[in-house]
Amino acid sequence: MSRAIRPQPSRSRKWLPRGLIVLAVLAVAGTGAGYWHRHKAAGAEGAWRTTAVERGGIRVAISSTGTLSAISTVTVGSQISGQVLQVLVDYNDQVTEGQVLARIDPKTYEAQIEQGNAQVASARAGLNQALATQRNAELDYRRKAELAERQLVARSDVDLARAALDQANAQVASAQAQIRQQTASTQTTQVNLDRTVIRSPVDGVVLTRSIEPGQTVAASLQAPELFTIAEDLSQMKIELAVDEADIGQVQPGQTVTFTADAFPDRQFRGQVQQVRLAATTTNNVVTYPVVVNVDNSDGTLLPGLTVNAEIEVSRRDEVLKVSNAALRYKPAGGVAVGGLGPPAAPAAAAAGRTPGEGLADDLSRAAAELKLDAAQQARFDQALAALRQRQEERRTRSQGGGSGPPGMAAMGGGANVESQMRQRMAARMKEDFADFRESLDPAQRPRWDAALAALVNARRSTLYRLVDGRPQPVTVRIGASDGSSTEVSGGGLKEGDAIVTGERAR
Repeated sequence: MSRAIRPQPSRSRKWLPRGLIVLAVLAVAGTGAGYWHRHKAAGAEGAWRTTAVERGGIRVAISSTGTLSAISTVTVGSQISGQVLQVLVDYNDQVTEGQVLARIDPKTYEAQIEQGNAQVASARAGLNQALATQRNAELDYRRKAELAERQLVARSDVDLARAALDQANAQVASAQAQIRQQTASTQTTQVNLDRTVIRSPVDGVVLTRSIEPGQTVAASLQAPELFTIAEDLSQMKIELAVDEADIGQVQPGQTVTFTADAFPDRQFRGQVQQVRLAATTTNNVVTYPVVVNVDNSDGTLLPGLTVNAEIEVSRRDEVLKVSNAALRYKPAGGVAVGGLGPPAAPAAAAAGRTPGEGLADDLSRAAAELKLDAAQQARFDQALAALRQRQEERRTRSQGGGSGPPGMAAMGGGANVESQMRQRMAARMKEDFADFRESLDPAQRPRWDAALAALVNARRSTLYRLVDGRPQPVTVRIGASDGSSTEVSGGGLKEGDAIVTGERAR
């Protein structure tokens, strides 16, 4: 009897359930570990208050108040005294140069002119009489001189005739001088008569009128003010009082925006025309007058309006910025970071970054504002490429455990290190970009020098960037600030980076 042969299970089928079980266990363990790590990281990140690095614009403005007025205001007065007969213009009337504004009673001066004319006529009659006496004396002298030559008259008679001729000449000269005197007096009276008609010296609009018909004006010590005329209200000015702490930032050509209570829904624009040196001190507060030109072509603005103005002293577009709270943050433990002053030298080393990082981007932005031509751009790109290469080499040395730029170890500490670093950096920048600077025109060169100096002398600070739930120090350059946000550059910062502003209570 034959035995049935039972099939044996294969080894692969035997181990298959065990493999599946192991894989399932590993998957569950991996998922759990991942969840634990994510939960731990989230817990670590949740321990910090952060703000994101943003890209946008920063506008720095100085606020001040002032008063609108016409660019040129003329006060029309009277140089003579008398009673006002007519007033021919009123408030807000448009006037032209030479137009009659008012008339003063001219009778007194007309009478004086008649009297002066009579005195001139009398003086002319006296001159004619003197001329007749002169001719008679001259003829008498000639006769006696001829007789004296023939010794028919005494020499003394000739001398007497000569003296009489001289007297006649003097009388003629006196009469002529009297005529000129009377004529000049009459002309003066005629000038005063013309002044009885008050005329506009300019084209403009009457702002004020201080006289009425029948009123008597007296011009004894000073000319009384009759009218005030604004020469041109299509162009106006604002005189702002700017505090001494801010006046150093104000320059001619800067944009000014302002509002007036009379037009609360409108914003107007102007431009700084002059920063005056005549400081005013009120209650120990020193202010300087700043004159702003305003276009008033539509005639909306009125003289005398009080305005609230903002002078735009700086504007930075498309820059990285961070909340000012991040600059004020100090981590627990007393690590010296934050603030707006220069950071300590070890901060850069702690951040693991090379000094000058991000400078190339700032230089590119400064060069773009110069509107370079193709040749200038080529020289700038060449110098910038050399700068980037040197920064990369320095970063490589730093990551490889190098001690930084040569000579750093020999430097002292504190502010002395910062000063020496700035000097070395400025000298290197001038050397690297010397060829590019020579290609700039006289208008571009000062702007480039100013931008380079601003970058080299920029303030530094240390921010704390949150990486994998832990804050890492980053040294950055500080730029413009509008009071809530501050421009930052360098340190490898990117848009969207989380910057620590404080610690949450645990």
